[in-house]
Amino acid sequence: MKIYFGRNRRGFFNDKGWKLLISVVLITMLICSVTGESMFRDHDQTKSGAFALVCACIWIGIFNSIRVICREREILKREHRTGLHMSSYAVARWLFEACLCAVEAVPVTVIVWIVNREHFIEQGIIFPPMIELFISFFLITFSADALALVISAVVKDENTAMTVMPFALIIQLIMSGMVFELKGIPEKVSTLTISRWGLNAICTSADVNKMARLSYNKEVEATVINLLHQWGILLLFAVVYVILTVIALEFVDSY
Repeated sequence: MKIYFGRNRRGFFNDKGWKLLISVVLITMLICSVTGESMFRDHDQTKSGAFALVCACIWIGIFNSIRVICREREILKREHRTGLHMSSYAVARWLFEACLCAVEAVPVTVIVWIVNREHFIEQGIIFPPMIELFISFFLITFSADALALVISAVVKDENTAMTVMPFALIIQLIMSGMVFELKGIPEKVSTLTISRWGLNAICTSADVNKMARLSYNKEVEATVINLLHQWGILLLFAVVYVILTVIALEFVDSY
């Protein structure tokens, strides 16, 4: 794991992976430029802005690692035949992506605060508002990153991975419950999406129920247990996805 983590780190700097941070900054600035002054003040505007930020985090996370395993498939096959444990490789990659996502969550949080500092969240539920949003942005991005690792482990080449990526994004956006009202089976399926729990986490920290006049959503109730529950589910997604990545890579020699 230590060897592969070091190799991932060197590869990141050799390939100038830091350029990803530029796109993170630009995307966040673009979103914050259109969320308006009612963000964290108005119920609907806050939910819309939160949804846009969740979409950005999911896109950033998926783009981080959608092609990384595909690039190394032939190398992995050779090393697997010589005794490489795929769990070591996958967990090392997973931990490196966690560090990358944490770094990416910093500019997202800072930009959101700068743009909305005059009407920012007044008080956090567990931690200061900026820390809570940072944790939410990190977990959303990390879960999406881990999902992309699964896709990259299953498909055979980079072209296929990039073809699958839009479908993964569309499912996350449609099943978030923000764009369309979900009932029955679609509502149950939405509980398996990163977007739903990420949106709920941000809305919980922002206490959107306090802004609502005629409605009260228990899912985004501003309580400690509720926010920890949402964070826990996002983290669980990341853990499940790395397990699925290991399982998929164990069959790397067969396809």
